[in-house]
Amino acid sequence: MKNSAFRKIAAVAAAGIMTFSLAACGSNSAASGTSAAGSSASSASAAGSSSESVAASVTGTSVTGSSAGAASGKTYKVGIVQYVDDASLNQIESNIESELDAKGKELGVTFDYSDYTYNGQADGTVLQQIASELIADQVDIIVPIATPTAQIMQTATKDDPIPVVFAACSDPVGANLVESMDAPGSNITGTSDALNTEAVLNLMLAQNPDLSYVGLLYSNSEDASKQPIADAKAFLDKKGIKYIEKTGTDTTGITDAANALIAEGVDAIFTPTDNTVMTAELAIYQKLAEAGIPHYCGADSFALNGAFVGYGVDYANLGTATADMVADILVNGADPAKTPVQTFDNGIATINTDVCETLGYDLDKVKAAFKPYCTSVEETTTAKEFEN
Repeated sequence: MKNSAFRKIAAVAAAGIMTFSLAACGSNSAASGTSAAGSSASSASAAGSSSESVAASVTGTSVTGSSAGAASGKTYKVGIVQYVDDASLNQIESNIESELDAKGKELGVTFDYSDYTYNGQADGTVLQQIASELIADQVDIIVPIATPTAQIMQTATKDDPIPVVFAACSDPVGANLVESMDAPGSNITGTSDALNTEAVLNLMLAQNPDLSYVGLLYSNSEDASKQPIADAKAFLDKKGIKYIEKTGTDTTGITDAANALIAEGVDAIFTPTDNTVMTAELAIYQKLAEAGIPHYCGADSFALNGAFVGYGVDYANLGTATADMVADILVNGADPAKTPVQTFDNGIATINTDVCETLGYDLDKVKAAFKPYCTSVEETTTAKEFEN
């Protein structure tokens, strides 16, 4: 058996110093950051190595008797490619793996991902090498986590249409991954963590009705941030609220941008599902809280890492749903080209109670103010990773 940990390290080491910056939840292109990744080949072999073609629903993964019997005992090679280490993406990967284990037992098959799991550490060169190795290994399906990873895997498989099921791509159509959310059109589909920007900004106003100056903190190299930032500007313009943008492409740049927003004296800061900021949150949250500036973000992992509020999808559920789609394609024979991209209810607000206290807010009052705008309000304290 191949040593997965060694292969991860070797893939990174092989890249040496050949790195370039990609967006965490979205980049403009797999190679250059300025153009679409290109169209994918049609999914003539969308069912991976499974030859059984059985009609299945988008989210359902139950297998008919004949299909289950035909697939019983089969082993499927599943390539899982993480973009970078952060709390949200790590949570997704963990839940994909747990659900694949559970579905394997349920269906009487084996999903072998341990030999084919990598982390590109936000390095496009490494991600391209990983894609080449997965193709050489003849995996049955590839599961890229985050948009730039998906774009690279899409490009790598356009002439060899291995099914691709992405996880947590915020704008699959805008990133040119799929033709439409309902009909992806080629060998690729998956799950989206599209953000309801207006809902996040409504939380800002619920907490501070006198809000007059908002900082927009994000990476301008990320596809995932473009639309939410445009939406935020439109919302704030409509409300007559002043705003200022500050960006960075790495932790140092984001820290500098956060310091600039503190100097500006903004009332609050908004960040969408931006993994460049996500990886920097632990470095900036304390300064923001001590300056009295609440940070509102597009995922609960931001709150875990110190932001005042994270609002968005349940990433554990997203990871589970992604794995279910993998099983549906491999075992049921579902066609990625006809399998709609799944989206999720953006209704969970997570408050960091440590930061709430530092800001001088009454937690019960904050929760009461948020309640009309959320399906649920959760609490967390500052930590690096979610507990399993």
